[in-house]
Amino acid sequence: MRIGIDLGGSKIAAIALTASGDVRAERRIATPAGDYAAVIAAIVALVKDLEAECQARCSVGIGTPGAISPASGLIKNSNSVCLNGKPLQRDLEQALGRAVRLANDADCFALSEASDGAAAGARNVFGVIIGTGTGGGIVIDGRLLAGPNAIAGEWGHNPLPWPQADELPGPACYCGKHGCIETFVSGPGLALDFQQVSGQQLSAAAIAAHAAQGEATAQAALHRYTDRLARSLASVINVLDPEVIVLGGGMSNVAALYENVPALWGRYVFSDRVDTRLAPARYGDASGVRGAARLWPVGD
Repeated sequence: MRIGIDLGGSKIAAIALTASGDVRAERRIATPAGDYAAVIAAIVALVKDLEAECQARCSVGIGTPGAISPASGLIKNSNSVCLNGKPLQRDLEQALGRAVRLANDADCFALSEASDGAAAGARNVFGVIIGTGTGGGIVIDGRLLAGPNAIAGEWGHNPLPWPQADELPGPACYCGKHGCIETFVSGPGLALDFQQVSGQQLSAAAIAAHAAQGEATAQAALHRYTDRLARSLASVINVLDPEVIVLGGGMSNVAALYENVPALWGRYVFSDRVDTRLAPARYGDASGVRGAARLWPVGD
């Protein structure tokens, strides 16, 4: 039995997963805001609660924003800033009295979808989260690719490829640079682009809904978004050449992307044709927590 924890900025989701991949028990609570000690306590309580229901001691995998720095062992690059600079894995292992495996939440998403989700059976998978932020994870032959800097898949902090004149220098990014992919193809990126052109403030979901209803300004914004996403994924295909790209996060719910992005990315991919498949996540918002549980393979 494996427990997976998806530590998000607003919620903590937890499941107990059987060896066959079935969910035995699950919980969801609000994330203690800005309180590192309370986050540790909340995770410990969730693990104890699930183990009591399952009547078994379980392995524990954690998906978290950011990653563990190989240099310091501390969390880095987390948009849940109370985690940054903290020894999250060490503190959880001490509190739970066992080894804990921890990975970036986008890595967990990719692992879930490559294991038994939309990319099951594919050898080379790129899992993408396009929501509040823009993240990614790479799975090769069923194994996560981490890299010596623990940043494999962080395509969101590359510059937008093949930028047009009106896209330069690009919006400011929290990482300190301008024009990162994340500032264009995240949900807030779409909302900012729409506001700059129309003067209106709408959420990404509302813009997509207006576009589906035929509203011209929203349709134009979604067209710009689609082309930017096609360029951004084409640059990944040129490097990684994945069999499947799986989309998760709020923007993955825009159904038109799965037809329109592949129709455009052939302009940018360095090949006479593109056989990479673009697919929505099979498990949606549950992929992250399922992937966290799968950080412990069956038998470990």
